[in-house]
Amino acid sequence: MKSAYELAMERLEKQSPTTKLSEEQKREIAEIDSTFKARIAERELFLHEQITKAQAAGNFTDVEQLEKQLGSEVRRWQADCEEKKEKVRNRGA
Repeated sequence: MKSAYELAMERLEKQSPTTKLSEEQKREIAEIDSTFKARIAERELFLHEQITKAQAAGNFTDVEQLEKQLGSEVRRWQADCEEKKEKVRNRGA
């Protein structure tokens, strides 16, 4: 007798079968990940420095604006990263 988990996994596999990635695709995805993580980290460092300066100067409206900017930029970069990785995944399908 199969567990509920096993039955759910079978249904999921029928709906969207898993695809195997080639070594080249895995390398490309890892490179994309690495590149975007570096870009995000660089931007976070820059904006955190700006936030610290604004806090020291007492410009709390600037702090809030910079924090919103940081959040939106990180989300945009992450979305771009996932989009590029998805293109690599679909190229092999």
